[in-house]
Amino acid sequence: MVEISIKYLGDLRCEALHKPSGTVITTDAPVDNEGRGESFSPTDLAATSLGTCMLTIMGIAARKQGVDLGETTVKVLKEMTSQPPRRIAKLTVVFTIPLPASHEKREMLENAARNCPVHLSLHPEVVQEIRFDWVG
Repeated sequence: MVEISIKYLGDLRCEALHKPSGTVITTDAPVDNEGRGESFSPTDLAATSLGTCMLTIMGIAARKQGVDLGETTVKVLKEMTSQPPRRIAKLTVVFTIPLPASHEKREMLENAARNCPVHLSLHPEVVQEIRFDWVG
């Protein structure tokens, strides 16, 4: 179990402390929802969590198989609903992997990413569009 301690700083801003590491992050409401948009919003963190989780799980699988992912990158695009209730409507995740599309571990690596805990935990109404661009 991991404890995260959160306090309200006022003006739609929160501070979250990751107890095990002491790392602190600040969230801010986005401009389109009455905030200043000066930091990640909570839904930005959800989108970030998906991308980093998928890449981390892919990295674990790659390490176990002796595959160097090089400088693989992930871009996540978050789209909110236009009608209430306000929620994440769609997350588009685009991997850019500096390995050839014919790589023998391609299917295994893509499957690992698709089985990350965040991907599996998001509500089924959140559309998750995932693309893997193998560019090596």
